Amino acid sequence: MKDKLPSENAANADQNNGIVTRRRALMMGAVTASAVVSIKPALAQTAGSVLNCEIPVPGNHAGGGFIAPDGSVVSADTPGAFPAAGRNFTGEEVRRAMNGRTLPGTSYDQSQAYVNYIRRLQSGQSGFTCYASLQMPR
Repeated sequence: MKDKLPSENAANADQNNGIVTRRRALMMGAVTASAVVSIKPALAQTAGSVLNCEIPVPGNHAGGGFIAPDGSVVSADTPGAFPAAGRNFTGEEVRRAMNGRTLPGTSYDQSQAYVNYIRRLQSGQSGFTCYASLQMPR
């Protein structure tokens, strides 16, 4: 048997390394594609749940309070304040109201007061997570 020259061994090694590199690249592409396929439905599900989440006006922390035009929670005898909404608003309804429409079943002024209340929500208050989700870009 004839021994290969050192230059031939180097050429074969480079050729084998090229095959391994291409194979590895193809495998990485397959892994990446499957990650994208599995992440997209999760993002779509998240977007759907954001639109279906609910925001109470006022939340549990302010039960019995009225909503002033600036969105603050005030006592029932405050002039110009609106009573509790009587229902929760969905993320989709709130998103539309933040873009100029009115919340369902409310007058323009009442809707503005409720939207101002929602904009003032802070972490730990009922509806905050839903409102924060609406603020995230999709």
